[in-house]
Amino acid sequence: MSKVCEVTGKRALRGNKVSHSNVKTTIFNQPNLQVKRFFVPEENRWVKLRVSTAGIREIDKRGIAAVLREIAARRSAS
Repeated sequence: MSKVCEVTGKRALRGNKVSHSNVKTTIFNQPNLQVKRFFVPEENRWVKLRVSTAGIREIDKRGIAAVLREIAARRSAS
């Protein structure tokens, strides 16, 4: 399973670690992903999502139902 947030779409960023001698080593900065269960009262069920901490804050702001509708629309469009 790839390290991608299901809400925000955040994924790993590639960059360089640069030493004092200016040798560049490729590194990946991973998103802060958590596997979290959310209760959807409209459907009376639990949903398990792999979300970043920014995605958790977005769910707290907008509500789980609105976020799930957006995820379903994004999946059906692609």
